[in-house]
Amino acid sequence: MHGLTLAFGGVKALNDVAFSVAPGSITSVIGPNGAGKTSVFNTISGFYKPATGYIRFEGQDITRLAPPRRAARGLARTFQNIALFRGLTVLDNIKLGRHCHLKTGPLGALFYSPAVRREEEALRTEIEERIIDFLEIDHIRKAPVGALSYGLQKRVELARALAMKPKLLLLDEPVAGMNREETEDMARFILEVRRDWGVTVLMVEHDMGMVMDLSDHVVVLNFGQVIARGLPQEVQRNPEVVKAYLGSGNVAQLRERFQRYRRKEVA
Repeated sequence: MHGLTLAFGGVKALNDVAFSVAPGSITSVIGPNGAGKTSVFNTISGFYKPATGYIRFEGQDITRLAPPRRAARGLARTFQNIALFRGLTVLDNIKLGRHCHLKTGPLGALFYSPAVRREEEALRTEIEERIIDFLEIDHIRKAPVGALSYGLQKRVELARALAMKPKLLLLDEPVAGMNREETEDMARFILEVRRDWGVTVLMVEHDMGMVMDLSDHVVVLNFGQVIARGLPQEVQRNPEVVKAYLGSGNVAQLRERFQRYRRKEVA
């Protein structure tokens, strides 16, 4: 993305934001509350339209594409606040993720033709044998989502995103509200999605220990602007990042804060 500007009334949520995500990488976007992280995600996925700037994906300008067309090209996302259909089963929620790739038309669906049955059976087989097994949720696949714990709902949301056959997976605070065990499981799944599925990951997350351990590249936002980018260890030492988080230029203080996150994870 390059030169993205997004405003709500007279307030600029994003101001000339530019960064790239290397194929096959895990890139994290961090920053204080209100820095513009979710606005970046909503702009990339097409829910917000920038006033200026552009977004390129696989060499193509997708800035004006509608969200369903972006999904069909290989963009998938999870949400900061879980966005599942609570009355549907786990399996049905996951199957909805493949909607953008289905070839079934309205007439075929109405009469449930043999072609429609074959496509649905193939989809169900793939989801059950690959995605559900991978995320270790076979025991809840027939359960209504509303009856599940928060951590399992987050896992189902990841499963639905994977059903979209993503090339770029946008994870909006994937471990927010999780306990230590759930966080460790989600971190493992993210690493395996990148390694075994070949999916590029762009992640917004407040858990600094996880960000520093998983990320290949970190982008830091503050007041809608990019104030730093680079390797995790470089970002930790950046005085502008320290100032954004702590209001001072005390690098040692921020480093100690990161270490406290890590100690909590291993305690």
